[in-house]
Amino acid sequence: MAKNSTLTPTIQTIPSKTLIGKHIIMSFAENKTFALWSSFMPQRKFINNAIDSTHMYSLQVYDKDFYTNFDPKREFVKWAALEVKNIDIIPGDMDTFTIPAGQYAVFHYIGSHNNGHDVFSYIFGEWLPASGYALDDRPHFEILGPKYKNGDPDSEEEIWIPIK
Repeated sequence: MAKNSTLTPTIQTIPSKTLIGKHIIMSFAENKTFALWSSFMPQRKFINNAIDSTHMYSLQVYDKDFYTNFDPKREFVKWAALEVKNIDIIPGDMDTFTIPAGQYAVFHYIGSHNNGHDVFSYIFGEWLPASGYALDDRPHFEILGPKYKNGDPDSEEEIWIPIK
C-alpha cells in the first residue's frame, strides 16, 4: 500500500449524480477494464455537457451480496463515465447511469492501481468491520481526477464506498 494514501476516509453524503459513459460486464478473474477505458477515452470528448471533464468515474455495480459471497469469477457491471448536467444529448454508443443519493466513505489514495488488492483488502477486511458502518447496496466508484496517472506510483484518486 502507498505510504501517502489517506486510508482514514471522510464520510460524505451526496445527492444523486447523472453520468454518461460506456459499460461492460466483467469479473475480477476476466478483467476487461483496459478494453472499456480504451473504448471510452477517445469518445469522451463528445460528451459536451460534462460538469467537469477532468474528473472521470470508474464505477462498479455489484449484486447485493457480491462481497459477502465473494467469487473472483462473479460478474458485475463496470462503467467509464463523466458526470453531466443533463441527458439532453447522449453520444452514440454511450448510455446514462444515475448514482443514487447516499452516504459514502471516501478514501484518498496515492499510488499505483497495481496495489488495488491491498487497498481494497484493507477497506473491506479492516476498516469497514471496525467502522460501525455497513456496506450499502449502491454503486462503488473511483473518481480519477487531474492527478490520476494510470500505473504511476504518484497517481491520486478517490475511492468511494457506499455505506449505511
